[in-house]
Amino acid sequence: MTRFSSTFPPLDEPVPPAPLPPPSWGRKVMAILWSAFLVAGVQEALVFVVVDPLALHWFGSDAVGWSVQAIYTATFLIFWATTATAGALALWLYTPDAL
Repeated sequence: MTRFSSTFPPLDEPVPPAPLPPPSWGRKVMAILWSAFLVAGVQEALVFVVVDPLALHWFGSDAVGWSVQAIYTATFLIFWATTATAGALALWLYTPDAL
């Protein structure tokens, strides 16, 4: 007589993994925003290695007149928004039910 119940599958048969639920809306948003945040930081570093923030002008006329920190902040937010928009658009186009 065996100790174990016969309801368990034999050890030589692999047990299929349980299907994963689809990611929630909040998880998708956080994945887009976090990756866009990281990319925006890299973009800002690459831009301001080449561009002096105090030498910026409004389309060739007057100087911007903002502090260096304000220029860095505005530029980062612009990069973050554009990168997040591109990520959201890519996810929307990739989602099968969006077609």
